[in-house]
Amino acid sequence: MNYKDEVLKIINNIEGRNDKAIEAAKERVDSLAKPLGSLGKLEEIAIKLAGITGEINNEINKRCVIILSSDNGVVEEGVASAPQYVTLAQSINFSRGKTGVAALAKANNTDLIVVDIGINSDIEVPGAINRKIRKGTSNIAKGPAMSIEECLKAIYIGIDTVKIASRKGYEIIGVGEMGIGNTTTSSTVLKALIGCSVDEVVGKGAGLTEEAFNKKKEVVRKALEINNPSLKDPIDIVAKVGGFDIAGMIGVFLGASYYKIPVVIDGFISAVAALCATRLSPFVIDYLIPSHLSKEIGYNLAIKEMNLEPMLNLDMRLGEGSGCPIAFSIVSSACAMMNNMATFAEAEIDPSYLEEIRDESSYKVDTLTK
Repeated sequence: MNYKDEVLKIINNIEGRNDKAIEAAKERVDSLAKPLGSLGKLEEIAIKLAGITGEINNEINKRCVIILSSDNGVVEEGVASAPQYVTLAQSINFSRGKTGVAALAKANNTDLIVVDIGINSDIEVPGAINRKIRKGTSNIAKGPAMSIEECLKAIYIGIDTVKIASRKGYEIIGVGEMGIGNTTTSSTVLKALIGCSVDEVVGKGAGLTEEAFNKKKEVVRKALEINNPSLKDPIDIVAKVGGFDIAGMIGVFLGASYYKIPVVIDGFISAVAALCATRLSPFVIDYLIPSHLSKEIGYNLAIKEMNLEPMLNLDMRLGEGSGCPIAFSIVSSACAMMNNMATFAEAEIDPSYLEEIRDESSYKVDTLTK
């Protein structure tokens, strides 16, 4: 298979938001029996969903989080607090319902789709889709993480996983990951993408000693110096200093946009992948819904680069896609508002008292997707 052609075909056929549906949805929101703008982000979400699906009334009863699991060769450098085998262990625990995202998914009527895209093991992960490219990436402190062909294959795998999810009728998708060492790769990718300083983008991940934290920063600097990625080419950046998980997540964001499915960003690593996807197709931004404010230092840089705002602040920094099931329930509430609230006419309320403030309070559609 020519992965480059397949990926480019998807990228070139992603369409932007449906502006007519957004206008109609905005009119519906403003006609509901409430003060203008009084349901805040719920109104924004409902209008954005209309722009994605082309429908004013939407449901997200069938939900999933796609989790890309892969190991990262950079753990050789001592940049992670957890040993590498945790990638495999937690990927297995997803199917047992014992991880953070699994527990939250169960509580929020959400399925998990786990993809082994590069776990460093020959063990079959129960319930996972086996799309292993190879057993982990190479050490970015010594050379490229992967070849361009492997990167394109990983992106294609993400796209193809969304195709499967679409055929199964999923109405919203979240994007998560499992891969020890991937805050290092994500930090390196983000620095290359936006040109910030190492201190601005490198955090302590799951927790590091001060010595290991300083080593992590040095590894990021070294990886960029050795690999010298093309700063305007997200695929070259990810191939040289990223990971299979990040590349696969990029594919999920691209695939969701292509299939017109709303897609929820989790935390830092998910946000970096989303940013890469928007650099490949600016239309992707129209399909992105951020979940929570990650405590990882680079998250704010990535999310602000896309001019998006998270809907929740729960001091979370787990990853795995754990913010997505919680966000799904917020999105579901936005749908309930749109579908079930009475209009002023239905509630037999004269809305004329709002006319003087309507122009100042109502939404500007262009701000919804920034």
